[in-house]
Amino acid sequence: MNEIINQLNNRISLVNSYISALSEEALQAKLNDNSWSKKEILGHLIDSAQSNIRRMVVGQYQENAHIIYHQNEWVKAADYQSYNSKDLLDFWVLLNKHFCQVLKNLPLENYQTTTNWGSATTPMLEQDLVTLEFVANDYIRHLDHHLKQMGMTI
Repeated sequence: MNEIINQLNNRISLVNSYISALSEEALQAKLNDNSWSKKEILGHLIDSAQSNIRRMVVGQYQENAHIIYHQNEWVKAADYQSYNSKDLLDFWVLLNKHFCQVLKNLPLENYQTTTNWGSATTPMLEQDLVTLEFVANDYIRHLDHHLKQMGMTI
């Protein structure tokens, strides 16, 4: 997990610098009505961090815990577009620092514990069960995807 923690700490620094340098207009701009602004993407990444932290914690004591979220509904419910930008960035930074702390404390024997991240509306499938190690690695992959979407170079 040390490599993942190092990558995440790197992203925290990069995102903090990048977002802090953008104007409010740039943070709120959308390509079209169906896309998210940079603020909404950052909000989505907050929701993702919260869900994945929960997977990492609950997955240590509850085998195949079923933890999902509906990303569009979460972004809409929080109205990240109207959120104070500094508060939004601070929230993201603190959540990701917390994620690093959870990863640091993850016992080696729990890396292969599985969690269920399948749909709430379909029966559980074999591919819905993933290890906590996979969740941590996928979090970085997902984060990088959205950071590139915001125009960042990783």
